[in-house]
Amino acid sequence: MKAELKEGDPAPDFTALTNGGNKVSLSDYRGKHVVLYFYPRDNTPGCTKEACAFRDEFGAFEKKGAVVLGVSINSVKSHDKFVTKYNLPFTLLADEDKKIVQAYGVGHWFMGARRVTFLIGPDGKIEKIWPSVKPVEHAKEVLEAISSE
Repeated sequence: MKAELKEGDPAPDFTALTNGGNKVSLSDYRGKHVVLYFYPRDNTPGCTKEACAFRDEFGAFEKKGAVVLGVSINSVKSHDKFVTKYNLPFTLLADEDKKIVQAYGVGHWFMGARRVTFLIGPDGKIEKIWPSVKPVEHAKEVLEAISSE
């Protein structure tokens, strides 16, 4: 079992398929703040509230030059439906093999991923970790953390 990630640690790099079927790596976003938020499943009540809160604040994240990436173990096809249904403007990553979930230590035996968010700085280091998240208020909390630097 790997050690738990802490604030100040380098964020583990990864490459994953996105909604729409493209591939991205965390290193593609070097030089920007990255909000990497893990959630259990597409189209479930809490996950939908959290995704819609990030959607509603997306313009403010863009103004700060921050990238929002949502991660779950759902497939690209599932993500495509979720993005379309709720008009999500940010990228969702399909972590079907759970490699990202494992690298960040956020696995959950039943749901796939726990609801945890990492704010990764432009230098690739973890600036802040939210180990427990209230889906509706969370996007605002993350925004405040970016602006307080």
